[in-house]
Amino acid sequence: MKHEIDRRVFIKGASLSASGLCALRSFPALANTAKPLIAVSTPLTLFAYGDVQLHDGLMKRQFDENHGRFLNLNEDRMLKVFRQVAGLPAPGEDMGGWYDLTGFSLERGDFHGFIAGHSFGQYVSGLARAYAVTGSQETRAKINRLVKGYGETLDSKATFFVDYRLPAYTYDKLSAGLIDAHEFAHDPMALEIHERLTRAIVAYLPEKALSRAEQRSRPHKNTAYTWDETYTLPENLFLSYQRSGKPFYLDLARKYLEDDTYFNPLAEGNNVLPFEHAYSHVNAFSSAMQAYITLGSEKHLHAARNGFDMLQKTQSFATGGWGPNEAFGEPGIGQLGDSLSATHASFETPCGAYGHFKITRYLLRVTKDARYGDSMERVLYNTILGAWPIQADGTSFYYSDYANTGKKDWYKDKWPCCSGTFPQLAADYHLSTYLRSQDGVYVNLFTPSSLSWTDGGTKLRLTQVTKYPLDNKIEIQISASQPHEHTIYVRIPEWARPTPVVMVNGKRIADAIEPGHFAALRNTWKDGDRIEIELPMPLRLEAVDANHPNVVALLQGPVVLMAVAETQPTFDAQSLLRARPLNNAAGDWSAISTVGGRVTMRPFMSIDKESYSTYVRVTS
Repeated sequence: MKHEIDRRVFIKGASLSASGLCALRSFPALANTAKPLIAVSTPLTLFAYGDVQLHDGLMKRQFDENHGRFLNLNEDRMLKVFRQVAGLPAPGEDMGGWYDLTGFSLERGDFHGFIAGHSFGQYVSGLARAYAVTGSQETRAKINRLVKGYGETLDSKATFFVDYRLPAYTYDKLSAGLIDAHEFAHDPMALEIHERLTRAIVAYLPEKALSRAEQRSRPHKNTAYTWDETYTLPENLFLSYQRSGKPFYLDLARKYLEDDTYFNPLAEGNNVLPFEHAYSHVNAFSSAMQAYITLGSEKHLHAARNGFDMLQKTQSFATGGWGPNEAFGEPGIGQLGDSLSATHASFETPCGAYGHFKITRYLLRVTKDARYGDSMERVLYNTILGAWPIQADGTSFYYSDYANTGKKDWYKDKWPCCSGTFPQLAADYHLSTYLRSQDGVYVNLFTPSSLSWTDGGTKLRLTQVTKYPLDNKIEIQISASQPHEHTIYVRIPEWARPTPVVMVNGKRIADAIEPGHFAALRNTWKDGDRIEIELPMPLRLEAVDANHPNVVALLQGPVVLMAVAETQPTFDAQSLLRARPLNNAAGDWSAISTVGGRVTMRPFMSIDKESYSTYVRVTS
């Protein structure tokens, strides 16, 4: 829905941040302006981080682990590279890995010091979002110290970026940290530092967004200098404009939209994904969505929708992951199936999941289409919830391995890119579970959690009680300070066939429940009401691609069941579909292979160090 909006409506209804949260405190200097800062008010908006509580479960555990890891990370270490370049005292140990100043050698394949300080902004962003969830004053104080410390190292020419390999890449992450520190931690210095940084960084950026092919065609010291990601900049630049009201940011955001080689052909339905870097080009879809929200550009909405459709139809594994060896392949030639015997780097997990959650959240807000929630939960349960936590020394989980016989493993370098996106993603679980519409609430993810909000003076609360996806039942309990009429929309996944059941206060609703849509439950809800949902979860098989029809994944509901075995097993297809649940805490199933042995089929989130096969072979 596109229209002009006045300032008051904008403040009330717009959803603006990288994670979608808008608050009046973000605009202290703009309170009296009548100029709208966005062109589109999305039909769905996001609740504040603090409106949602995650209860005991894997999502809460990952959020708590990431919050604790970065809350306790030494600040001198985090600021050291910036202080060293600025000629300031730089106490503390080196961070190590990608984060340090020196050591990188493309010839030796040594990525130590690859992108100094690259993830600092993401760590600040993750802390700011964690503060918005928890209200922890210790977290806020740390953010304030980090912002102040970084500001002290920033000179008028941003000297840190002289001869820096990927200036746009690291600026984009610093930008996210500073605008989130302002928005969520109310840091008094963050926006001013952000503007100083932005005005200086333009000296190190090209005249427009450059594709990687265009970067390779220009003079460069070595290949590493051709990996910059100017095409991801507009999302945070549009958000900076929305936070500050300064046209400077809007002009830059327009400048770095990669229209010529990416968004224009995507908008016209041309698949230009093959051979591009996977994560950064999915991340760029979020820039297209912000161009739609801020400018009202239908072209960019079409580009994002078409691009995501191409991602799902031509690039995605059954897990929802994509991009083996961090690249998109040519569709129609069996490239996904071929990758199973060619690489163990199947999906860049925390980064890919972060980008995937962002674009599906944007598209869900605009379209109210349940398939984006289906896609989000598939990535949730089959990729990121199986990631190991970041270690104190920066050892990180990076790739999910879908090879014929795979194993989980640590990434070879400390503090890689995925150490930056993981804390942001884990905080954003709070944004992805529920969304708000003018007439009620959308329940998007099924997880132990609660949502609290106020509508017209009525205090309302939803609480989910469930063991989903290891159980097919979800109960939603309603609390209300007084009876209140609104609609609760519940996502019914596309796979939930043949007959999903929804009951309100023990009575099955008469309206047909259609898989692949949100079920609309309109009621005058009162304290103590409850909704019960039962989703059929029949086993089903999905081939890796059309060229490998006998290489299949076994799924139950949203979960891929992976064969725990030292070598890839083979099954009769019908025998595999007769697998039986073991009813244990891991969510294991048991199937009989063609050689007569029993094979345990296990969700990725329950796998630790054992060998497994995401895809198995079937004989018919």
